[in-house]
Amino acid sequence: MHLSTRAAVGVHILTLLAGSEGQPVSSEQVAGSVNTNAAVIRRIMQLLTRAGLVTSRLGTGGGAMLARPARDITLADVYRAVEPGALFTLHEKPNPLCPVGRCIVPELDRHFTRARRALEDSLERTTIAGILAVALRQAGATTNSSGARKRAKLA
Repeated sequence: MHLSTRAAVGVHILTLLAGSEGQPVSSEQVAGSVNTNAAVIRRIMQLLTRAGLVTSRLGTGGGAMLARPARDITLADVYRAVEPGALFTLHEKPNPLCPVGRCIVPELDRHFTRARRALEDSLERTTIAGILAVALRQAGATTNSSGARKRAKLA
């Protein structure tokens, strides 16, 4: 089974944008942080833009920015934006003459629907702002030559 990394990369992108303090970030800069090709980043950013999570500024000094505050973007928003389709898929046309085959699809659908709701409920409780706060705390503050503490530099 192949699992997509789009949600994880989407969260990475939005967390990086949240840490940019309102300054546009280029797809090349994001790609450097994610350690992937800028084309991959642009494809995921298109999905995030369609979902109203990212906006772009064109031209020199342009790039992507959050479309709304990081505290208002949940991991569920990201998941829904970049992971189209069902979390689990059902097999098609089981044998209706088999006692298992005739009832397996509705039974699995019931359980899979409950699992998807549980996942989304859990993702609703975490925001991009929360992820950024943890990242910055784990990165630690750095100290400049004058001894003043400053925030860790992103990307």
